[in-house]
Amino acid sequence: MLRLDGRTALVTGASQGIGEEIARTLSGQGARVVLAARGIERLERIAGELRAAGHEALAWALDLSRVEEIGARIKALPPEFAQIDVLVHNAGITRDNLLARLTLEQWEEVLRVNLTAAYALTREVARGMIRRRWGRIVAVSSVVGLMGNAGQANYAAAKAGLVGFVKSLARELASRAITANVVAPGFIETDMTAVLPEDTRKTYQAAIPAGRFASPEEVAAAVRFLASTEAAYISGAVIPVDGGLGMGH
Repeated sequence: MLRLDGRTALVTGASQGIGEEIARTLSGQGARVVLAARGIERLERIAGELRAAGHEALAWALDLSRVEEIGARIKALPPEFAQIDVLVHNAGITRDNLLARLTLEQWEEVLRVNLTAAYALTREVARGMIRRRWGRIVAVSSVVGLMGNAGQANYAAAKAGLVGFVKSLARELASRAITANVVAPGFIETDMTAVLPEDTRKTYQAAIPAGRFASPEEVAAAVRFLASTEAAYISGAVIPVDGGLGMGH
């Protein structure tokens, strides 16, 4: 069920949190996995653990802010990892500020890494998917991209942009048996949320109908399903993993 044997998956932002869990989950389903992020040391540790468990994994240093280099970097992947069947856009940065103090540099940096890099990466990888007439594209957006959030206009714009981008891909690529979907997490138990003050955590949790934060595994499970053969007739969907926080958006 939901096996990915013989498929190769590329996961960005795979060195920690949600991205790491997605990479581990897809690997557990039989996929060859390319783990991409800037921090090669952490990637090597995770890839080493996956290989020790009998899986094929490649740690791949990739700086998504260097958009103009992405095409050449993809072409330089080792042959056994070069045929990308499942592309997961998970990497993202934040440069939070209220609009009045939000600089052009902060705006452009977030849009470049969180949205423009997704375009550049997909453009390269989709060519092979089109030739082979099979592919899965999954973008990890955010409930913030659907609801907005004060102090995160740049991040929300980029995450909302991913939704429009992926829906357009779904229309363009459906006839080639390629699906494109969005997973929109809410608050997740990660290193970032672990340092929140207890009062802040309680305020956030009170706004979530489920009354708790999600685990990275719960986000990865949604990605795993969308990457599978069983999800072949789902495309252009936005699947919230937010405990009901974003209902109605």
